[in-house]
Amino acid sequence: MKTIKGKLFIGLVLIAVVGLLVTACPTALPANLSVSNLSVTPVEVEAGQAVTITVTASNTGEEEGTFNIPLEIDGDTEETKSVTIAADDSTQVSFTVIRPEGGTYTVDIFNLSGSFEVTGEIGVVNVLGVWGGTELENFQAMIAPWETETGNAMGFSGTRDLIAILTTRVAAGNPPDVAILPNPGQMITLAADGELVDLSSFLDMTAINAQYAQGWIDLGTTNPLTGIFMKAASKGTVWYNPKFFDAMGYVVPTTWDEMITLSDQMVADGVAPWSVAVESGAASGWPATDWIGEIFLHESGGDVYDQWVNHEIPWTDPAVKSAFEKFGQIVLTPGYVPGGAIGALATNFVNGSWLPYTDPPGAAMYYLGSFTEGFIAAQFPGLVPGEDYAFFPFPTIDPQFAGAVTGAADVVVAFNDNPATRSFIEYLASAEAQQIWAEIGGFISVNSNVSLDAYTELAALSAEQLTGATIFRFDADDQMPPAVQSAFWAGILEYLQTPGDLDGILADIEAIAAAQG
Repeated sequence: MKTIKGKLFIGLVLIAVVGLLVTACPTALPANLSVSNLSVTPVEVEAGQAVTITVTASNTGEEEGTFNIPLEIDGDTEETKSVTIAADDSTQVSFTVIRPEGGTYTVDIFNLSGSFEVTGEIGVVNVLGVWGGTELENFQAMIAPWETETGNAMGFSGTRDLIAILTTRVAAGNPPDVAILPNPGQMITLAADGELVDLSSFLDMTAINAQYAQGWIDLGTTNPLTGIFMKAASKGTVWYNPKFFDAMGYVVPTTWDEMITLSDQMVADGVAPWSVAVESGAASGWPATDWIGEIFLHESGGDVYDQWVNHEIPWTDPAVKSAFEKFGQIVLTPGYVPGGAIGALATNFVNGSWLPYTDPPGAAMYYLGSFTEGFIAAQFPGLVPGEDYAFFPFPTIDPQFAGAVTGAADVVVAFNDNPATRSFIEYLASAEAQQIWAEIGGFISVNSNVSLDAYTELAALSAEQLTGATIFRFDADDQMPPAVQSAFWAGILEYLQTPGDLDGILADIEAIAAAQG
């Protein structure tokens, strides 16, 4: 019995010791989620605006834990977030929700409840424009962040017959919310008819005035502001080969007289100064009208240019004749153009851009718009832009019009005033939006806050020229009635063949212009 009692005693002691050890080292409490401090901000918004919902998530356990936190809107799970929280720690968990329709919405996260109210209703913004293919894809990429941020959508209708379709829709009382027009002519007509929204009624005009040159604001102002410009192109660009200029000791001219002096020097050196090419099939002559328009703006200024475009002065006016004659000073001077005027008539405008970059150069300079870079790059893919090919601004003729430039730009107008349209226009006008397309390529903004780093080297130079333009005017013939435009093209072809008949040629164009009323 003593032995048994001893073993029994020892066993009881061991059980007691183990019990003490268990009591001294309790098991750690598992991870445990607690939520508090539900916040809904703001509690009242317009449709399409963001609401932020935040809770404090706490782990009251003694081990790290991962928790799923569901947000319910009106009883349906909107989103679930997974968070990992250290033992005895807390973190903020936030959700962002957007509602396109008005109403009161109930918010639930576990046992916490709140609500927010949405006023108004936002849906699709209908946009009419000319873009398609790559241009439209790039525009959609530009719009995508706005759609994500606001919950809205853009519906885009593209057509090359934009003016006719827009005119029909407006007459039928069914205009788009927004139209993107290729020039301000139609904008002026629509504004005069009271069809367009006053953009200054909701845009931050302090920001607009800071980001857009006054010339661009003036172009969009029909009392009130009815247009914002974007996607521009310069036609004030003279293309040349910088390495050839350096090798020959030529200095880029800044005035018309300097350019003529340089041209004479080149002829003396056995170099043709100019490539001029006006062949373009049924549209032959338009590259020369670009010459004349740019000369006219630099010589006579924006007011007289507008009078010419609007046929408030006749084609026989001395200002018009002078612009033709200055173009003739380039293309008709012996030795200036390979093949002379006949060569210019026979050469396609794309092929003409190649002459400064052949070996040896077929000519030293070529005038055409900023889109010429594409022709050069496609023909000479091994050349480096900015080093092997570049442009300088069209030279000053009259110092009081220094910094003038002709070109093209799309103008955004609105027909319907609602929260969606306002939000869309505000976004399009911003540097943030336009920089997206600039970085993709094929886009030059007139918003000075778009970083020049977004562009290729030559596109950046075009952007500087356009944002800093003291006077900007749209290409002249594109704003004229079709019959006058055709007469202008034909007239320039006739002038190159019979320059002595200039007075009669201008009188013929004037007769056609006068017949348009």
